[in-house]
Amino acid sequence: MSKKVGQLLLTLPLVFATPSVQAANTEEMLQLKNTVTNLLEELVKAGVLKKEQADAMVKRAEEAAAAEAKSQAASAPPADNAAQQLATETGSPEAANANVVRVPYVPEFVKDEIRAEVRKELKNEVVKEVTDKAKQEKWGTPDALPAWVNKVKISGDVRLRDELNLYADDNAETLSGANLYADILELNDEGGFACRIVDPTCGVLNTSEDRNRFRARARLGIQARLTDNLKFAMRVATSNDFSPVSTNQTLGNTGQGYEVQLDHVYLQYDGMNRGFNWGTFTAGRIPNPWFSTDLVWDEDLSFEGAAMTLRHRLAGKGDLLAMQDQSKQIFMTLGVFPIDEFEISSRDKWLAGAQVGAEMEFANQTKARLGVAYYDYMNITGKPNQLGSTLNDFTAPEFVQKGNLLFDIANDTNLNGVDDEDRLALASDYNIVNITGEIDFAQLAPYHVVLGLDVAKNVGYDEDEILDRIGSVAAAFRNGGAAAGTLLKDRTWGYSADLLVGWPQMNKLWDWQVFGSYKYLQRDAVLDAFTDSDFHLGGTDAQGYIVGGKLGLAKDVWLRGRWLSANEIDGSPLGIDVLQLDLNAKF
Repeated sequence: MSKKVGQLLLTLPLVFATPSVQAANTEEMLQLKNTVTNLLEELVKAGVLKKEQADAMVKRAEEAAAAEAKSQAASAPPADNAAQQLATETGSPEAANANVVRVPYVPEFVKDEIRAEVRKELKNEVVKEVTDKAKQEKWGTPDALPAWVNKVKISGDVRLRDELNLYADDNAETLSGANLYADILELNDEGGFACRIVDPTCGVLNTSEDRNRFRARARLGIQARLTDNLKFAMRVATSNDFSPVSTNQTLGNTGQGYEVQLDHVYLQYDGMNRGFNWGTFTAGRIPNPWFSTDLVWDEDLSFEGAAMTLRHRLAGKGDLLAMQDQSKQIFMTLGVFPIDEFEISSRDKWLAGAQVGAEMEFANQTKARLGVAYYDYMNITGKPNQLGSTLNDFTAPEFVQKGNLLFDIANDTNLNGVDDEDRLALASDYNIVNITGEIDFAQLAPYHVVLGLDVAKNVGYDEDEILDRIGSVAAAFRNGGAAAGTLLKDRTWGYSADLLVGWPQMNKLWDWQVFGSYKYLQRDAVLDAFTDSDFHLGGTDAQGYIVGGKLGLAKDVWLRGRWLSANEIDGSPLGIDVLQLDLNAKF
């Protein structure tokens, strides 16, 4: 409190002294006593003191005053005769009461000033005390919550889509004999083409009937920091069925609930330092670890297995600032992923990959990236069955879209007792070399101009090996048919070129971007199961363009519109245009 209030409280022993000590009590002393009494009452009302504490202070002051008076009386020297005589002769009260302590009169305006200052000091001290206690006990701060809350991050997004699929007029009618495009998965499940005898739509892809559908995608992710270097993450997402390249749920299922899948679940370790500056190791069902585009990997595809990325800075090493410079670096990513796992391990199908690359950021914040990757699929080609056997049926793929060269591995003319069985599997091996580059020009910031180029080549395609595997050209099946002489022709190149102008990310109102790309993807350039599921409605053997744009509606809310126009490269005509209108939000 202030110096004045402190001095006033120090007079407690005096103003509450016993009557013997205050024999000469004056009006001023009574006023001071009343002031101090009122002060204590104000302190009690303000909640600074409890009534019991104030009463105790008064009692202690009275006891202390009595004790001090008794001590002073015992130790005081007797007055000399001259003083006594002077007191008698003059009647001077000052001389007669030489040992009495007197307190000056306290005017009313001083009392008002003291009261005001007391209130101010009390307010400041109470606020400071409460603030200090709040900081100490961490009221309303994250640390006031359980410790695990600070280690957990929750994020999510939702997308509502209106999608219109338009089929070219020169496509074959869906249910006509000229439709050479088959639903491979349905044919394998139903035993082959003979199922069409009972159901004409069995194993047939739509090639002529336009379709409009509303679709939704929702994802919710959780990340938990277990230690400074170890993180656990998982994400659940809507799912249309067993497709690994789509998390869309089509609306209009008679009110039935949506399917939900565990899209991600993994552990990630950061911070290794063995030659490289730092690294990341991730294992489980993980996000795409590669620098890539949807030419090879669909954006919704998750990888099951383990991947490790190591990075090394190319910047200076002299001072601390240079050591923190990450504007120039090289990286290397290694990964191994089981595709299909069987009880007999020799049957397991695998994907192994490696990528090296570089990232650079220039003084004007322009960025460039380049990656060279090699993806090796193992045990994914089909193996023909022996006569009357289904032992090699496991070599047929669990998931395909359309485009890759196939052949019939069944070898029984009447296995089901009614009609011939068919079971289609991949004819070619897939070992893919992939070169991906991107440059982000930031001279016009906040607007960006981003150019991208992606090239893929399947070096695992070997015509002689394919003929040895399938037995004859006639046994090969080209989804959509093919002209004579092109059935086994090397069709193993793919590329895409992309342009984006505007804001790279949609973060706030009126952020915008426009984009366009051209894509050319031959029949066996990549595995059709894992490439983009929207362009040409999935698969390979497609060429065409994509144009569109985005517009921010609010913080982390935006619209996107895309027009995807694609046609077949080989085989029967199949032109498909796709219009997508999306409302997106994230948190």
